[in-house]
Amino acid sequence: MLKNIDKKVDFTFLDPPFNQQKDYAFHNDDMPHEQYWAMMKSVCQSIFDITNEGGCMYFMQREKNTEFVLKILRETGWEFQNLIIWKKRTSAVPVKGKYGKQYQIIVYATKGERAKTFNRLRINPELPANYKFQRENGIFVTDVWEDIRELTAGYFAGNEAIRTDNGERFHKQQAPLALLLRMILTSTKVGDTVLDPFAGTGTTSVVALQTQRNSIALEIDPNNVECIQNRLKNIREADLIHKYYKEYIFTENLPEIWGDEFQVETKNNKKLVIDLFNPNN
Repeated sequence: MLKNIDKKVDFTFLDPPFNQQKDYAFHNDDMPHEQYWAMMKSVCQSIFDITNEGGCMYFMQREKNTEFVLKILRETGWEFQNLIIWKKRTSAVPVKGKYGKQYQIIVYATKGERAKTFNRLRINPELPANYKFQRENGIFVTDVWEDIRELTAGYFAGNEAIRTDNGERFHKQQAPLALLLRMILTSTKVGDTVLDPFAGTGTTSVVALQTQRNSIALEIDPNNVECIQNRLKNIREADLIHKYYKEYIFTENLPEIWGDEFQVETKNNKKLVIDLFNPNN
């Protein structure tokens, strides 16, 4: 469906199924290795073709697949910029015979040698135990993100995790608002267009709406499409992002970068949710 997008985009968050044999209603998550990466290469090429010069992509994957991500990005024309380590705060996967896994990778790449937009955000995380003095104006965000909590299956998923009537997680791989907020604030400006080709529960569009960015969300599961539409029409209290504003307060020109964080009305927003089951799309 990417070929049917008739406008250029400035930013893409690519968080596909990881081919981990998960039970998806409308996707085979147990594809042969070569077939899976051929699909990912095709997706990356299609995104490259509709991205404005200087636009970017953030490609999230398992750490063991780093070499494949870098290879297909290189082969499809993307310029590697950073390998971001997103360290999980509340969960780690124990592995027999080697070190446990506590992070995912996010490869930041651009169309062209330099990004057309890169806002250097400043944050003020808790001081490490061996630090004596408080920082006066925070620190720049680096390529290691250990201050953003993942939405786990238990207590720490909090109210942000969307749940069914029986209390179960609606989508076990729901991305946290804080993660998308950091990427969108860094790599876009007000009025830019962001794309999420594996939209899931629509977190990318929820953040884009509140920061006055346009968004395009592609999703194959009709239940997820309905979830995205509902989240955008009726912003839940748990989805409001203004609570994160203070975390970036030391960032230069933050109001200009952020946009109007309280604008959540749907009548003026600029968004597009594509239902792949609608033959008119």
